[in-house]
Amino acid sequence: MSAYSERAKGSPLADFVAENAQVLSIAVFFLACMLLFSVLTPTFLTAGNLLNIVRQAAPVLIVAVAMTLVITTAGIDLSVGSTVALVNAVAAIAMAAGMDWWLVVILMLVLGGAIGAVQGWFIAYQGIPAFIVTLAGLSILRGYALYLTEGYSIPIKDVPGFFWLGRGTLGGFPVPALISILVAILGFVVMLRTRYGRQVVAVGSNMEAARRVGMPARWTVASVYVVSGVACAIAGLLIAARLGSGSSNAAVGFELQVIAAVVLGGTSLMGGKASMLGTVLGTMTIAVIGNGLILVHISPFFTQIVTGTIILLAIWMNTKLFSGGLRLGRKPK
Repeated sequence: MSAYSERAKGSPLADFVAENAQVLSIAVFFLACMLLFSVLTPTFLTAGNLLNIVRQAAPVLIVAVAMTLVITTAGIDLSVGSTVALVNAVAAIAMAAGMDWWLVVILMLVLGGAIGAVQGWFIAYQGIPAFIVTLAGLSILRGYALYLTEGYSIPIKDVPGFFWLGRGTLGGFPVPALISILVAILGFVVMLRTRYGRQVVAVGSNMEAARRVGMPARWTVASVYVVSGVACAIAGLLIAARLGSGSSNAAVGFELQVIAAVVLGGTSLMGGKASMLGTVLGTMTIAVIGNGLILVHISPFFTQIVTGTIILLAIWMNTKLFSGGLRLGRKPK
């Protein structure tokens, strides 16, 4: 066989790079950020700081996994921050009233799922754009949280079992981080190994075609918002457990971090393409940047500028550099 024929087949390495260009690019960027901040401050790579990063990134990662499903269907959920705040506040109010913490956890998961179900129904069955529905949800849910708390923080006292969820460790590793890892693994399995994951991708690629071949397209779209709502409930509970209080002002700007993590990881805003590994790397990259900027004594408010810039650049790279896929080592037919 000639050398030309071998080149036409494409080398395995070149094909791997072509198929995973976006994930590899964010992996390189993540490692570059780690290297940069380790050089700028010796505190960055200490065990305590690294564990602090994964603990603080846990709520974002949990919701980002769910947001990956939402965006893969060509949708968006702008209400995640407000949902987190509402769950955070209601959980604190319920425990302050004497309700058992384990019952509060169950009820908050139900509440999150119900919020997602209502929004999913308007989007999937009433044909209202996800942007409009979830933008309205952003305002309504935050407003309701403010109404319930009157703008004050609600302290949670003497609930050690609940506090363990946000502050505890297991084998020296933070419990919130372990929970987020389990959620991420579940996301990997769902997207890569289940019929539901294939339906999510198919609906995002072409909803009408998916419907015509018998897939429950509308149900699939509605269901991803239920998943998003449950993920927000988990995140809200973890934040309340870590801080020991609930507040209507929790998770302000949370949706920006989540969406940035997902699009930075390579999930297409146009739908039909997802990367759970990219989402994990995107989440950790944003967490590392935020932590590193604080350690080098740069204003934490600067992270909003960085996050917004990351979203813009990620979308540009998504549409301009990777939309057609890189062709390395393969001759076009």
